[in-house]
Amino acid sequence: MNSQNTYTRGVLLCLLATVSWGAMFPLMDSTLQHIDPFTFTVMRYTIAGAMFLVFLRLREGREGLRLKGERIGLAWLFGTAGFAGFQFLVFFGQDLIGERGALNASIMMATMPMMGFLVNWVLKKVVPPKFSLVFIAMSFVGTILVVSDGDIGSLIASPKTAGADALLLFAALCWVVYTSGASYFPTWSPIKYTAITTVLGLASATVITAVILAAGGVPVPTAGAVGSILPQLAYMSVIAGFVGVLGWNFGNRYLGPLNGVLFMDVVPITAFVISALTGVVPAGMQIVGASLTAAALVLNNLYLRRVAAKAAAAPAPVVASGSGSGTASGTGSAAAPAPVASGSRS
Repeated sequence: MNSQNTYTRGVLLCLLATVSWGAMFPLMDSTLQHIDPFTFTVMRYTIAGAMFLVFLRLREGREGLRLKGERIGLAWLFGTAGFAGFQFLVFFGQDLIGERGALNASIMMATMPMMGFLVNWVLKKVVPPKFSLVFIAMSFVGTILVVSDGDIGSLIASPKTAGADALLLFAALCWVVYTSGASYFPTWSPIKYTAITTVLGLASATVITAVILAAGGVPVPTAGAVGSILPQLAYMSVIAGFVGVLGWNFGNRYLGPLNGVLFMDVVPITAFVISALTGVVPAGMQIVGASLTAAALVLNNLYLRRVAAKAAAAPAPVVASGSGSGTASGTGSAAAPAPVASGSRS
């Protein structure tokens, strides 16, 4: 496959993934009218998880399913962060906000690459390049404008809405932690990491949901309620949960993380367009905030490319050998760290 075909295929696959994820937030507005986000998440990933296991078996054979000697506890922890963390909280927060919940939830997706720098800073002591800190701040300013509609005082005046937005932000952080967890399993393919952590995270999500249902935190869904959301369940499981993830994984393989991460801006754009078509029109300051967050992502991407190019062009330092022969050793400066490819699945 020539480079142009590879690039085109990568673009199309990343678009497929991010458009499918952007559409799921408006779709959840109607879903949450019939079923709670906890039960729905368990149902969704029971289907998607089974599909990933089958796909892993077909791609890697029995070896892909073997876990002897692996750090299962750590994989369970990351899976729990991704499912009992992100999946529960993002749709619970969206439900609490109400009509504009889909817009707020979708813009949080575009902050994930920036959060990735902060998570790497904390977990791996990788200090972000100095100007990336500026773009991180810019991204969060845009997010605040979206969730407050330009009225920052409303976040204080309406603690319920502010609390729901905080849940969305924490959900996004959970997903960044989950995505970062892949680096702790360097011998696993992206498909194996996704499949194994889906199953382990689903176990946690199932237990938590059972406790919530038993305690009466949410009503047990009726058969009629489940039947009414089957189309949404099919889309969220098969399209957004399985096809979208595979498109994202393979699209990023073709394009590289610096190119792929830019497509995260497609998520809120898709959600905004679909919401507008269904009558929920974004306010002016929400559009300004979303644009600011998108600009921060693009500018940070361009900045990282510049830093990486300078590092690659820098000559290797000359270190005199102990024998005095004048030979040189050493390596050039390391390139700037690429952002975590957050949102790798949804």
